[in-house]
Amino acid sequence: MASPIYLWLKAFHIISVIAWMAGMLYLPRLYVYHAGVAADGPEAALFKVMERRLLRYIINPAMISTWAFGLSLAYLGHWWMAPWFHAKLLLVIALSTFHGFLARWRKAFERDANVHSVRFYRAMNEVPTLLMIAIVLLVVLKPF
Repeated sequence: MASPIYLWLKAFHIISVIAWMAGMLYLPRLYVYHAGVAADGPEAALFKVMERRLLRYIINPAMISTWAFGLSLAYLGHWWMAPWFHAKLLLVIALSTFHGFLARWRKAFERDANVHSVRFYRAMNEVPTLLMIAIVLLVVLKPF
């Protein structure tokens, strides 16, 4: 049976992941809508506020806590040598990299310098979903 501290860390890790993924799924959708409005219009100004607040107050803290709780679990659970964990870690690094792209694109919108189309952001909206599915399957099934 897992220790109580491990179970608490696991619970907070799951909560952090849910918050992170909620933001990672919503922010690209905001970009879809933002890319479809005039840069100097009132809608664009509203999107800029929504995007900045979502990234700063939800997505960034959730990513940091996901990493902190996840690394703690890996240490306490002795997962470092498990092949499935290596694959999961690689996918979480990819998700974190995508997070960085979302932050870069937000700054471009902030400067009215977006160069991507609505179609581009629609495609990018699928990236966190696919990574999340793969990560969850690895964690639950531990296939290797």
